[in-house]
Amino acid sequence: MAFGISRHYVLAAGGTGGHMVPAHALAEELIARGHRAALVTDDRGARIPGLFDGVQVHILPAGRLGGGPIGWFRAGRNILAGRAMASRLYETFRPSAVIGFGGYPALPALLAARKDGIATLVHEQNAVLGRVNRLLASRVDAIATSYPEVHRLSDSHADKVHLVGNPVRDEVLALRDQPFPALDENGIFRILVTGGSQGATILSSVVPDGLALLPEHFRRRLQVTQQCRAEDIEEVRARYASLGIPADLATYMPDLPERLAWSHLVIARAGASTIAELTAAGRPAILIPLPSATDDHQTYNAREMARNGGARMIAQTDFTPVELAKQMQKLGLEPKALANAAERAKSCGRPDAARELADLVERSGRDPAFVGAEGVAFRPVPAGGAYA
Repeated sequence: MAFGISRHYVLAAGGTGGHMVPAHALAEELIARGHRAALVTDDRGARIPGLFDGVQVHILPAGRLGGGPIGWFRAGRNILAGRAMASRLYETFRPSAVIGFGGYPALPALLAARKDGIATLVHEQNAVLGRVNRLLASRVDAIATSYPEVHRLSDSHADKVHLVGNPVRDEVLALRDQPFPALDENGIFRILVTGGSQGATILSSVVPDGLALLPEHFRRRLQVTQQCRAEDIEEVRARYASLGIPADLATYMPDLPERLAWSHLVIARAGASTIAELTAAGRPAILIPLPSATDDHQTYNAREMARNGGARMIAQTDFTPVELAKQMQKLGLEPKALANAAERAKSCGRPDAARELADLVERSGRDPAFVGAEGVAFRPVPAGGAYA
């Protein structure tokens, strides 16, 4: 641990996996260093299973920005209420720094930290700076990024930008040291299909029909694991059964790292956590960016991996069964080509992201004994973190 004492840190993240997973990875790294961490999130974030076990969780009101004058008024009221609640938390928890991961709950938490004289950082998972992080970029002490090039990030902030990568779960990071699953020309070819935390209907409709177009000798080798929306799953199950393709379907996959471990190819959206996990583990992919993603950030997310040969990117407008079958054959019919794509995917990974982000957080945090902006003297936090 860099400072020899236990410090307190508050992590603020909106309630999607893209925000919550890297926050969880940072919390685990900080706790392993002897620090204490608390989470500020919304109702959705608090319900995501398997994250932040044993960590204090605080739910703040955080109005969405939009909806016309009435929507803006409600959002402003919620942000002020959330900021007041966050300040009360800081009076007792006494954080050395507050780290935002995007999403609306991060906004009042970081505004309160600024008001109280606490160090602030934001982490951007995507290749386009998100709305909340854009609002706060000029005010925070440091900006951690996941990609060498981040769009909508002003050059005026260059002196406080730090490329660290996007932290992933330890279970995924462990796959990096494992060999790519053995594959020969007649062996079982395992495909993992995932549309993110909610699945994706277009994957459910296109992927089975695309696999149906593959040459018979290739199709007979396939074994599919696919995440589907609840309303799609039975239709998809029947379609795979009619094709004679073994398929394991689920609406949620708590064991996703285990399924990723034995997959030869992943077909997925291009969310930040998906890209981070694919490149950490070294798995080739066919990526279909979500066109409605804010600022088209999924397309930007996929570019580095695609340019390096670790993935094929297909725009949703071009994502047809014929195009999928074509790309599948290019990647899948030559085992050496697939293994090479896996290595190229791995070359884009930043496996030390959690450690480097924790280093940045420790360097940026204020000494626990300081006077806040409002003149409140914060007592030192003793080793072991006695203050609750």
